[in-house]
Amino acid sequence: MAQLKITLRRSAAHRIPAQRKIVKELGLGRVSSSVVKPDNAATRGAVLKIAHLVSVEAIED
Repeated sequence: MAQLKITLRRSAAHRIPAQRKIVKELGLGRVSSSVVKPDNAATRGAVLKIAHLVSVEAIED
């Protein structure tokens, strides 16, 4: 199953509350923090809403 490595590249401070909530729910804390999440519709939807703050790489198993 494919996975996504999501890295926070820009701060979520001073963003709209919905975007800050998505960053926190993905498990991203500080700038340059990374998480690995399953590649599914829910994760892709969340990433799409904060695409200007993160970078994403596909990880194949």
